[in-house]
Amino acid sequence: MIEAHALTKRYGKTTAVDGMSFTVQPGRVTGFLGPNGAGKSTTMRMVVGLDRPTSGTVTVNGHAYAASKAP
Repeated sequence: MIEAHALTKRYGKTTAVDGMSFTVQPGRVTGFLGPNGAGKSTTMRMVVGLDRPTSGTVTVNGHAYAASKAP
């Protein structure tokens, strides 16, 4: 299960993601849609640990994905 709670990412004065929360259940196909510039890529970078959120948390099966030994 992927869980994000109140994810926010700011670059200086620009807010790319603002307080996003969601849960993705295991075994379910889930879409992640939005217009250009909506923060989809930034959010996924935070999920997999390539970018740190300004605030908020994200876990995969209860742990930070970046702390996983293998994907």
